[in-house]
Amino acid sequence: MKYYIIAGEASGDLHASNLLKEIRKKDPAAEFRGFGGDLMKEQGTHLVRHYRDLAFMGFVEVLANLRTILRNIEACKEDISVWKPDALILVDYPGFNLRIAPFAKEKGIPVFYYISPQIWAWKQSRVHKIAAGTNKIFCILPFEKDFYKGFGYDVEFVGHPLLDALDQPAKELSLESDGRKIIALLPGSRKQEIRTMLPEMLMAAKDFPEFRFVIAGAPSQTAEFYKEVAGSNSTEIVFGETYALLKKSYAAVVTSGTATLETALHSVPEVVCYKGSFLSYHIAKQLVKVKYISLVNLVMDKEIVRELIQDEMNPRLISEELKKLTSGASRDEMLKQYEELKLKLGGGGASARTAGLIWKYLTK
Repeated sequence: MKYYIIAGEASGDLHASNLLKEIRKKDPAAEFRGFGGDLMKEQGTHLVRHYRDLAFMGFVEVLANLRTILRNIEACKEDISVWKPDALILVDYPGFNLRIAPFAKEKGIPVFYYISPQIWAWKQSRVHKIAAGTNKIFCILPFEKDFYKGFGYDVEFVGHPLLDALDQPAKELSLESDGRKIIALLPGSRKQEIRTMLPEMLMAAKDFPEFRFVIAGAPSQTAEFYKEVAGSNSTEIVFGETYALLKKSYAAVVTSGTATLETALHSVPEVVCYKGSFLSYHIAKQLVKVKYISLVNLVMDKEIVRELIQDEMNPRLISEELKKLTSGASRDEMLKQYEELKLKLGGGGASARTAGLIWKYLTK
């Protein structure tokens, strides 16, 4: 069968690639095409667009790039019409994918939404649009099934695919040990967030000469870009080794997003950061309906990791939190809570479970 897949950022590329690997086990003749990244390409996907050309964050940034976004949506629709896939698999990325879903369904293409958008955070009314535009929705967070049920929709909770990704052998970190413990800096994957987060993180790092700070470089960005942002700072950067880096890290400073959960599942104490443009932040503040921004705290429904948002995201507070995480009771309590988090996420097998349900739907 022919499968069209759309993933708009690094985490979606990772989870889509693992899903495609499992689909091929069910359907050895499977053909893959779509929007995504290098990991999807490794699974044999013909990439129409790379996610590095799709990632815009924040209300102001989206408006500024609206013409480009609309052109990409139209190009995607045209490509789907020409290729005529047997199934469309959407991976998160709601601003884009919710424009494609009803278009494909109207053409009679079965539409599967893997990694349901976080509509429980804001614009909950979109639940009806998602349900109307899809044939099956697969959720990865335990509370999402009840959320949809509250609107009268039955969805599948398949478990979190990060647990599958963590089961895969991580390569060894390419850095030679210098005897110091490592603190990982994860400033995000988009240029906008890296420009905002990384300088603040690097300033906080100056307070900890006894630790070795290492930046997790996003595969979609270049070393030259990081050097431009870091200026004269010579903190080491590794690309494509985030899991290997976390495996060796003692603590981490992490930009809000999937990476907060990845860090917790590697049992690395973390402080979570987020800062957007003034206008984007204040618009979001009026719309968002959740108590926390990090997936760790959202799943646990309590504050496990400290969240430094907007004005609080500054070198002084980052430094204060890191001091707590590198010794003492705060560190031990966080690691204890991480074990409970892993149990709540439902165990491994999300990719295989989802592939099986898609295959069953298409062949029933």
